[in-house]
Parts: sequence; C-alpha cells; structure tokens
Amino acid sequence: MFRKLLSKLGEYKKFALITPVCMILEVIAETITPRLMGLLVDNGVEKGDISYIIRVGIMMLFCALFGLAAGLAGGFSAAKASTGFARNLRKAMYGNIQTFSFSNIDRFSTAGLITRLTTDVTNVQNAFQMVIRMSFRAPFSLIFAMTAAFLVSARIARVYLIAVVILAVIIVTIMLSAMKSFRQVFKKYDELNATVQENVNAIRVVKAYVREDHEKSRMYKACENIYKLFVNAESKVVLNGPVMMTAVYTCILVISWVGAHMIVSDELTTGDLMTLLTYCMNILMNLMMLSMIFVMVSISMASGERIVEVLDETPDIVNPENPVTKVRDGSIEFEDVDFSYYKESEAPVLKDITLKIKSGETIGIIGGTGSGKTTLVNLICRLYDVMQGKVKVGGVDVRKYDLETLRDNVAVVLQKNVLFSGTIYENLMWGLGKKAGSEITEEEKEECRRACRLACADEFIEKMPDKYDTYIEQGGTNVSGGQKQRLCIARALLKKPKILILDDSTSAVDTATDAKIRRAFYEEIPDTTRIIIAQRVSSIMDADRIIVMDDGRIDGIGTHEELLNNNDIYQDVYESQMGERDFDRPGTEVIAYA
Repeated sequence: MFRKLLSKLGEYKKFALITPVCMILEVIAETITPRLMGLLVDNGVEKGDISYIIRVGIMMLFCALFGLAAGLAGGFSAAKASTGFARNLRKAMYGNIQTFSFSNIDRFSTAGLITRLTTDVTNVQNAFQMVIRMSFRAPFSLIFAMTAAFLVSARIARVYLIAVVILAVIIVTIMLSAMKSFRQVFKKYDELNATVQENVNAIRVVKAYVREDHEKSRMYKACENIYKLFVNAESKVVLNGPVMMTAVYTCILVISWVGAHMIVSDELTTGDLMTLLTYCMNILMNLMMLSMIFVMVSISMASGERIVEVLDETPDIVNPENPVTKVRDGSIEFEDVDFSYYKESEAPVLKDITLKIKSGETIGIIGGTGSGKTTLVNLICRLYDVMQGKVKVGGVDVRKYDLETLRDNVAVVLQKNVLFSGTIYENLMWGLGKKAGSEITEEEKEECRRACRLACADEFIEKMPDKYDTYIEQGGTNVSGGQKQRLCIARALLKKPKILILDDSTSAVDTATDAKIRRAFYEEIPDTTRIIIAQRVSSIMDADRIIVMDDGRIDGIGTHEELLNNNDIYQDVYESQMGERDFDRPGTEVIAYA
C-alpha cells in the first residue's frame, strides 16, 4: 500500500527529501541551545563575566536564527510536498475513475468515491506532512537530547530513560485501542455523504412529499454515528495529555530533588540542572509528538487502503491490441448474446439475443420495466461486455474497436439526462468534442443552433434572455425535464454519429414535439441508424421495425402492423395506451410519420 501511494509523489519527491534534512538541522540547533544556556549560567552569570555572557548570548541567538531558518524551510518544503502529493493522488484516482466501465463504477458508491477523493486524501496528506516533518524531528530530537543529558549527568538521565519506557508502553496501548474506532469512522463518512448527496439531488421531491423532518432525522442519525465514534476514539487519545503531564511533572520533581542534592555535594552545577530540566521537557514532548504521529498514521492507513482500492481497480473494458480505428457503417448485429451484471448471478439479464439491424434503419424497442431494453443498447457502445456471444458494429466485434473510435460513432442519450454547469453552448460543445474552456467559433455556434432546431430545443432557447449563452445550473436544475431532454438530444446529434440511441429520452416531451423530433431525424440524418427506446407506442409505431423485450429476451420483432397482429405483449401495450380498436374493421388505420 505505502509503495503504491508514494509512487504518486512524483515531482514533489525532492521536497519530501529536503524536509527531513531541515528538521534534523533544526533539532541540532535546539539541542545545542540548552547546553549553551547552562554554560552561560555557570560561567557567566555566577562569575559575573559580562563578556562571556555576550559571547554565549550571540551564539544562542545564532542557534535560534539557524533553527528558525531550518524550521521555516522544513515547513515550506513539507507543505509543498504534502499538497503536491495530495494533488497527484486525486489526479491519479480521478484519472483511473474515468477509465472505469459501468461494471467498475457499480462496485463503488458515488458517496464512497467522493469521500475517497476528499476526506481520505486529506487524511493521507496530513499524515504524510507530519511523517516527513515530525517522524524525523521527534526521534532525532529525543535521541540527541537523551545523549546530551547522559553527557551532562548519567545518573539523572536514567530518570528520563525509565520515564520514556513507561510512557511508550502506555501510549502504544492507548493508540492501539483508539485505532479501531478511527477505522470505523470512514465507513460512516460514506453514509453521511450518501445522505447529503441524495437529499440535495432530490430536494424537490423531498419538499413535494413534505419529508423534510424525515430527511433531517436521517442526517442527524448519520452525524450522530460519526460523533459517537469520534468521541470514543478521542476520549482514548486525550488520555495522552494527563499521562504525559503526570510524567513531565514527576520527572521535574525527581530531577529537582536529585539535582539539588548533587549541587549541594558539588556533583552538579546550577547551569547543568537547568540544562537537564530543559532536556526533560524536550524528551517528553517529543515522545508525545511521536504518539500523535502514531495516531495520524493509524487514521491515514485506513484512508490509504481505501485510496489504493480505487487506484488498483482495473478497468473491465480496455482497448485491444492493434484496435480497429474506423467504423464502416451503422449496422448492428447480436449473435447469441447472454449478459449478466454480476458473474455470480444465477440468471442472465439478457438471454439468447440474436438480432440484425441494417445501417440507416430506425428501430423501436418497447417492453416492461426490467425487460432489458437499456441493457441491450449499452452493449452496442461497449459500456458493458457480453458474457457470451458477440455484438458487432459495422461488421466488426465491438471488442476489437478502439474505445474512443467506437463511442465517437455511437451517440447515446441515456435515461438519466445530465447537463453540466455552464452555458448552453458549453454543454453542446461536448458533442463537438471540444475541450472545456476552449473558444467556440461562429461556424460551430451555427452547428449547435442547427442541432437544437432538429431537437426542437431552439423553441425555448430563443425565449431565454441570454439565449444560447444562458447559464445552466449543475444538473440542469433551471430547465424543465423536457427541455433537458431536448438539449441532450441536440448534444448527441452534434457528434454526427453512425448510430443514435435514444433511451426513453423523449418521455418528458409532449407528443407533438416528439413527432417533430422524429420527423427531423428521418429528414436530416437518414443514413444514421436510429434506436429509440420508448414507453409510448406513438414514439416508435413509425419505426422500420419494433423489438418487443420481455424478461431479457426478444419476444417479438416486426413492424407496427405485424406486431399488432401476432404479438400479445405489443397488443396489450397498444390497447392500454390507445384504447381498444378493431383493426380488421374497414376504415381503421394507423397514422405514422414517414
């Protein structure tokens, strides 16, 4: 785990190496200063030698300034190294997440990924900064101070040694107990983030159903769980303080008592006693610092494990060797396809799917909830891989294509329409493949406006005060569901795809607008293969062929008229939506858009 994390240090490695050097130099200055102070008292103050006092005072000042400079340099380099380390970790995690297939994403909750990218990385950053500073400073300071104390008086220094051993045992016992509680906290953070995210995203539903009190209760419960775990852990950690202070004052009393007797018997000078008392505080405080490092590292280890899980996650879908980089046409073929979301599933989601779609055909797909409609089209652009069989686009197995090439030629408007914060132009630029922040030309603007006309989005955009420069809030909260759908369709059209998939993406659009959009497709993109998943029969009744899905299988396939005559599921859906009609009766006909 540590090797994996430290490999992301990258260009900030030099700052991580400079920091310990600066800390050791600071420790040397701090170790020399108490000894100089003792000499100043013994040889300067007690003997009244002003010149000696000045000389030693200047040396102490130099040590103080040297230690200050080293400390500042160490602090700066540690901050640079730790923040750069955190930056690289987030960058690596986010980059790996972008390579995930849908099946990879399914293994992590959204709230869990957010916690890992924020709280967990911050914990590792803070621990890393403390390690490269204090894990070098504290041990070296403790060793130097202990050595210096033994050089002054081995008899009194043994008091430190006994105290250090006793304190080390107590502190390790406390820390091991606290670690268990700290490790449980991060799981609760995931629950808290999930509650907040769900509530904010669904705030309109919460208010519509007057569930504010219920959501507050959920939030308070999540906060209470974290509070209890932190109180439990911190109540153990705070024992360090009283234990440390007891040890410090006990040592001071023992050293003062023993030292006083040694001064009387001329075995020790006053200056030496002052030096030893300073070293006493230094040693015990550094031991306290080591205990805090132990806590931080313990917390960060739990966070580090969660970060490495994301970094180690291998994308299920990757580019093949020597991938195909050109899609010939929009023809689609399913050959004996079976698919399950989980390998251990007993029953597949899709079973025995065999289907051929010609390039430029319009295909409607209809079926009940959970019948496999969306799953079927997700296989076309390789958002998931089949368990058995083949899916071909342009006569080539989708697993042989370069992923970017395949997905550039397949435009999908998913069930859940997503718009990003930014202007309408900036959202549409996704379809043009332009990078965020790049300027859009007048020619590209005209292309965007034309796509919006095809998707019937221009009707509402032109009524907005800023038109195409209107700012869209995160998630498209300031536009209606139908408006959001039309903008997403326009964005997909800008890709100029060979295959266009509309996954129930006109459900929030009125039937008249739906008909206009479909008519525009027939007239403007006749060579594009169009797959329309819909719940409304009126949205697909004019398709070249209609696929009826049921329980992961193709129950029927044919034209609207054919299915009305020979498919029970389609007949039931049609009659429930359009009313019962006798299609054998003369004069009854179905109106369809050509």
